[in-house]
Amino acid sequence: MTQPPSQQPPQGGFGAPQEPPQGSPQPPLPQGPPPAQAPQTPPAQPPTVPAAPQTPPPAQPGYGHPQAPGQSPGYGHPQQPGPYNQPPPGPYNQQPGPYAQQPGPYNQQQPGPYGQQQPGPYSQQPGPYGQPAQPGFGYPQQQYPGAPASGPGGSSKRKPALIIGAAVVALLVTGGGIFMAVSGGGDDKKPVAEKNGDVEPSGSPSVDQGNGNGDGREDDEDLNAGRKEGEAKVLWLQKNDIDLPRNGSDVYGPWVVGDTVVKGMYRTVSGYSVADGKQKWTLKLPADVCAAPSQPTTDGKIVIGVKNGTTDKANCADLQMIDLNTGKAGWKKSVKQNGVWDLMTDISLAISGDTVTAGRTGNSNAFRVSDGKELFGKQPGSCQPFAFASGPKLIAASNCRTDDVNNPQHQIQELDPVTGKPRWTYRPKRGWEIDRVYSVSPLVISLKKDKQWSILALKENGSLRSGLVSDKGDTFAPDCGSTFSIFGKSLDGCTGVAADANTFYISTSPDSSSLARTNKVVAFDLNTGKPKWKAAAPAERMVKPLRMEGGNVLLYVEAGYNKGGGIATLAPAGGTVQMVLKHPVSASTTERSFYNSKIVYAGGRSFIVSGRVSARNDQEELETKTMMAFGN
Repeated sequence: MTQPPSQQPPQGGFGAPQEPPQGSPQPPLPQGPPPAQAPQTPPAQPPTVPAAPQTPPPAQPGYGHPQAPGQSPGYGHPQQPGPYNQPPPGPYNQQPGPYAQQPGPYNQQQPGPYGQQQPGPYSQQPGPYGQPAQPGFGYPQQQYPGAPASGPGGSSKRKPALIIGAAVVALLVTGGGIFMAVSGGGDDKKPVAEKNGDVEPSGSPSVDQGNGNGDGREDDEDLNAGRKEGEAKVLWLQKNDIDLPRNGSDVYGPWVVGDTVVKGMYRTVSGYSVADGKQKWTLKLPADVCAAPSQPTTDGKIVIGVKNGTTDKANCADLQMIDLNTGKAGWKKSVKQNGVWDLMTDISLAISGDTVTAGRTGNSNAFRVSDGKELFGKQPGSCQPFAFASGPKLIAASNCRTDDVNNPQHQIQELDPVTGKPRWTYRPKRGWEIDRVYSVSPLVISLKKDKQWSILALKENGSLRSGLVSDKGDTFAPDCGSTFSIFGKSLDGCTGVAADANTFYISTSPDSSSLARTNKVVAFDLNTGKPKWKAAAPAERMVKPLRMEGGNVLLYVEAGYNKGGGIATLAPAGGTVQMVLKHPVSASTTERSFYNSKIVYAGGRSFIVSGRVSARNDQEELETKTMMAFGN
C-alpha cells in the first residue's frame, strides 16, 4: 500500500477504505477559553463506495406492528462523492470518494487567536478534521417507519401514523462516510380530543402475573410454560389500557427509579412495580406528552414536554416536572416563543445535573429541575444551540447563521450548566451537521452531510481525539428511535453503542451472508480510531450494546426464531458473549412482537417496552402488549 510522503497513518472518518486514509497531526491544546484549532487532514486514497444496505427481512407480525417498508433508493444509496470529495491533482485523484476535495467533517482553520490557515502540505485541501472554534454563541426490529396499516374492509378505527424515519437507522460505512437508509410514510390524522385531566397521580387496576396477562384481562397462553433450567421467567406482561387517538401514540421512557419503572404515553405518565407490574401511580395530563429526556436526575426527577392545547395548532411549549418516585407533579412552565423563527412544534429535552434544556430550531432555554428557575436562554452571537445531550456534562449542538441554508455551519460545545457559557467549542467543516451524541463521557459524536456520515471522538478540552475508520465491508446500525421531529432533534438516547474511557463499542447491521439474522460488536480504539477487536453474537441472533456496567459492555441479545433473547456482557478485551439473564424460549414470539422495542436492564431484571402503540380497532388496541419484564 502506498501513502503520500511524510504523512501519518489514518485518523480519518468512519469507514472502510481500500487503502488506509491519511490522517493529520493532533491539534494543539487550547490556552484558555478559546480552544486550539484542529489541523487539516491531507487527501488519502479514496475507497470504492459500496452498494446500498440491504433491507432486513420482514418482521414477524404482531400487535402494533407496521407492514415492512420497501427500501428507499434515495438514502443509503450515495450518488455523490464522500465527505472528503475530489482529491487534488496527483496520484490520488483517480476516483471520487470520501477523501476528495469537497468539505469533509473536519473543517479548515478559521480566523481566531491562532491566525489564518498557513501554507503547507495541509493548506490546499481541507482535510476531514474539524477544529475547535471560538466561543460564540425481535425479529427484525430494524425498520418500522410507521404504525400498522388499516385492516381489510376499510372500517378500522386507526390508520397509519406518520412516522418519518426508521426504528433503527442503518449506517452504510465507507472510508470517510456513513450512509443512512430511511423510509416510511402514511397519513397523520387529528388526535381525538379528550377532556383535560387534573395533574394528580391516582391508582389503577393491578396486573395479573404468572401467565403473561396484563390489567386483569385473560390470556390463553402461559409464557412460562416449558421454561427450561437456567432460563429466567416472565415476571409480568402488560397490555394497553389507554384509549388512544386513531394514529396511536409514541411511548416515552422507560425510566427505572428504585422499585418503579415509569413510562409516558399520550396524556398519562404511569409508574409500575418492577417486581409484579402492578400500577403504583398514574398522572393524567391535560394534553399530549410531546417530549422527554432520555434519563431523569439522580434523585428521580424528570421534566417532560406537554402540548399547550389539544388542537392541531398546539405547540410543544409546556414543561412539567414530575417526581418519578411518587408520581406527583411539580412545577409547570410555558416556554415563551422568542421571535417568528423560534419554532416550537417540536422540542428536545435533555438533563445534565440539575439542569434541563429545551432545544429547538432557532432557540433554546435551560431551567433548574429542582425549582423551575430559568437559568439561561438565547445565546449571544449568530450561533444558537438546537439540541442537547443528557449526561454528566452539558453538550450542545449549535447551528450558525450563514448566507446559504444548504451549506450549514454547525458546532458542538460543552456549556456550563448554570450559566450557559461555553467551556470549549468544536466546529466541523462547513456543510457537516452534528447528528448524534453516542457518548458524553468520553465524547463520541456522529456527523452527517447529505447521505454521508462520520464518527469522531473528542478530547476533554474539545479538541479532536480521533476519527473512526472501520474495516472494509462492516456496516453499522445504531438504534436511535423512530420518531421523526422536523424542528426539534434529540442528540442522545441511542442504543447499539457504548463507550468506556478508551474504547467505543458499536453493533454491526445484520450479516447478509446467511439466512439467519446475526451480527457482531466492533470495538474501536478512541485514541487511534482503528478497530481493536470484533465479537460475534450468539448463533442466529442479533446483539446490541446498551451501556457499560461493571467495566463490561452490557448487551441485549434479541430473541430469534425458537430462541430466547436476554441480557449479556462482553469483556473490554473482547471474547465470547456471556449471558447474564436468559429469556425463556417459550416467550420468544411475544418478545419479538414489540414494535420498535426499548430495552432496559436494572436490578437484575430486564424490561421490554413498545416504542409506539397503535392498532386498527378497539379490540386490537386493548390486546396490544406494551411492556414485559423478565427476572430470576
